[in-house]
Amino acid sequence: MRADIHPEYREVVFQDTAAGWSFITRSTIETKETTTIDGVEYPLKRIEISAASHPYYTGQMKIVDTAGRVDRYKRRYGAK
Repeated sequence: MRADIHPEYREVVFQDTAAGWSFITRSTIETKETTTIDGVEYPLKRIEISAASHPYYTGQMKIVDTAGRVDRYKRRYGAK
């Protein structure tokens, strides 16, 4: 591999703003914010949704029926 062409691979904190949950993982993402966890300063990336707040993983997923689309789908393809 050529030297000096690869981005820096380091530990980064991803913080779910909806759930207030954060986790540390390794990434090459560039951030301007930092946070301190257990006396160690990490780059911080705020995210809107993660496994802690996603409806599928939290069991709060609902089917939103907009103008009868679900019923129309069931009539059209449910009998086949």
